[in-house]
Amino acid sequence: MAIDPHAALMITGFSWVPEFAKGYVRDLRPRWACEEAGFDYAERLINVENRPDWYFGEQPFGQVPALKDGELRMFESGAILLHLGDKDARLLPKSGQGRADVVSWLFAALNSIEPYTLEVLLLKFSINEDWAKLRRPSLVDFVESRLGRLSDALGENDYFAGSFSIADIAMATVLREALHTELLSMPSRLCDYVERCLARPAFERALGAQLAAFDRTENDRR
Repeated sequence: MAIDPHAALMITGFSWVPEFAKGYVRDLRPRWACEEAGFDYAERLINVENRPDWYFGEQPFGQVPALKDGELRMFESGAILLHLGDKDARLLPKSGQGRADVVSWLFAALNSIEPYTLEVLLLKFSINEDWAKLRRPSLVDFVESRLGRLSDALGENDYFAGSFSIADIAMATVLREALHTELLSMPSRLCDYVERCLARPAFERALGAQLAAFDRTENDRR
């Protein structure tokens, strides 16, 4: 599925980020959902170092992603995933326990897992500070315990709510980031889960589109 500059859906991302952030910016999540569902979308790129004043009218914190769907505007990746999921029952069932499970696991990824794994990731930037040395043991123990419970909940299932859904887009991107810190030990079941999700062709296309945008900007700078 190619990015269509005239598509009704428009996803805002950054035109450039530091090397360590490439491939991890959260506009990857709606890009992935669009690729799974086959939705054409346009991309609108803003400067991360000089975010335009008008953008704060659409996203109060100047973060990405933001979504425009016709006259409708949205921000926050979880809200955008819910909106896109409502357009395709493969990503979010229309009703019943199936829908309830997907919504529950979507919020679990963003509320019960991501804040703590992100804290661990940020901790490494201050790891030599006294406060960080004091915080690290209890934080790592807590996060590893939570990841253990998450692994138990997944069990032998391929995905968290039955078939692949927007919940897995959120959870896999959260865990993918957590895999890149030596401070955490990830259960093998969750490692396999992330690998399974990232092997999906739609993820590869979404990641490629985000990286291509950064490459274009790098070429323009030269």
